[in-house]
Amino acid sequence: MKITDARAFGRVAVVMGGGSEEREVSLVSGQAVFEALRTKGVAAHTVDGAEALAGEIADGQVDRVFNILHGRGGEDGAIQGLLESLGVPYTGTGILGSAVTMDKSLSKRIWRSAGLPTPASLVLDANNNGVAVDAIGFPVMVKPVRGGSTIGVHKVDDQEGLGTALADAGKYDRQILVERHVAGGEYTAGILQGETLPLIRLETPHEIYDYSAKYEADTTQYHIPAGFDDEREEELKRLALRAFSMLGAWGWGRVDFMVDDQDSPWLLEVNTTPGMTSHSLVPMAAAATGVNFDSLVWRILETSFDERA
Repeated sequence: MKITDARAFGRVAVVMGGGSEEREVSLVSGQAVFEALRTKGVAAHTVDGAEALAGEIADGQVDRVFNILHGRGGEDGAIQGLLESLGVPYTGTGILGSAVTMDKSLSKRIWRSAGLPTPASLVLDANNNGVAVDAIGFPVMVKPVRGGSTIGVHKVDDQEGLGTALADAGKYDRQILVERHVAGGEYTAGILQGETLPLIRLETPHEIYDYSAKYEADTTQYHIPAGFDDEREEELKRLALRAFSMLGAWGWGRVDFMVDDQDSPWLLEVNTTPGMTSHSLVPMAAAATGVNFDSLVWRILETSFDERA
């Protein structure tokens, strides 16, 4: 739904922070969102975490919610369930889609069932000796099944390094995804109100696009256009939107994927509440279409009016 008057949004709570490993990034994202909404004339205020939000809702201080919680509690269906039960409209993907996309292993099973390309993988726990990884073949990516911001993620080249990687990933989730490493370019596709934004190619001197490369380093390069001809770009954008929608994701978000040396795409994961910091990808892609940060935030808030699938 297109909204032209800021008063239509009512009192907007920008919920951020929370208790996940991605708290600090969420606080930065939330502050940027809050400032953008105030610039656009929206009656917005910030709230730290679900418990404080529930209290404000009970006190009648909230008409709708801009959810910018990252990770567990914010992208896994938890905050969505709270808001649904209280009848408060909110931005982005609903309960089921949030839960599905937060689980990388489940996401990949759904994609495979529909014939969409995603790297071979298996799920282990931190105490597994990793013998089964031989079926995939090294190198592999080791990552928590439910996590984000590349926290606890490692590229492992051989059996010797596997135990340490499993132990670290196990700090963040009892289930660990071991995924075939794809050699090639790393890309992301922002999704906004049913359309795919221009693709971005990520380039970093780090071995992987890790937490530091995402949020701290000034050496990461973001290429828009991503380097494809128009036909190939549109083909990959359609793939990203299909992968996003198939998991029940909705409104806005991001699809991460690789393109290997044979020009074949491989879907990695979907983020339903991506970062909104100075280094974040969805704002970069939106800017390439002429949508500035403040207008992007407005359009995301508009998704709180639409009925979720």
